[in-house]
Amino acid sequence: MTFTQEAWARNSALFQATLEMPFNRELADGTLSIERFRHYMIQDAHYLVAFGRALAVAAARADDSDTVVQLAAAAQEAVVGERELHNGFMKQHGVTPEQFAATPLSPTAEHYTSYLLATAWGEPWPVAMAALLPCFWIYAEVGRDIHARSKPGNPWQAWVDTYAAEEFHEAVARMRDTLDRIAATTTPAMRERMHAAYTQAARLEWMFWDAAYRLEAWPV
Repeated sequence: MTFTQEAWARNSALFQATLEMPFNRELADGTLSIERFRHYMIQDAHYLVAFGRALAVAAARADDSDTVVQLAAAAQEAVVGERELHNGFMKQHGVTPEQFAATPLSPTAEHYTSYLLATAWGEPWPVAMAALLPCFWIYAEVGRDIHARSKPGNPWQAWVDTYAAEEFHEAVARMRDTLDRIAATTTPAMRERMHAAYTQAARLEWMFWDAAYRLEAWPV
């Protein structure tokens, strides 16, 4: 198996648990509350800025020019393209720019973004790349699953459609190809470190949705 095939197999139970989370079940059947969706949307918009920074760091460390361009374009999409999507939903659901700016990262979002940035700067480049993949891949597959299960008249259909779009899945395929290329040229020990980083980020993806469902905030 390629690195990404093995990573998916190793974490298949975690992915299944992600599909079955209350947040994702209710997003699919249209019963997710606006409070939970709003919490998620705000945190996701904050998260994507940090994710874009991590991608930019990875781009600067890339081993060839094509990968520099790939990662830099992904960073731009995370910060610019995704921000436009979020801004539209925030206007639709009554979140002002002032409210967004005044809302801090939740504990889970801060944990996840800190992990990605620390890994991007401080770990070997293959490990940093592996930590970035779950945000692409798990999100795309969850989006595809929710899209298939979405009920007619789902108020969140526009959001679901975005992450089930073929363009998003094409970006995932490119990222997987890059990871498989990197893994094929490194050592077994480094590949294990890459697997550990992938699993940690996959856990944090689960935690991010769970935090939104719980309307997580700082306790003090």
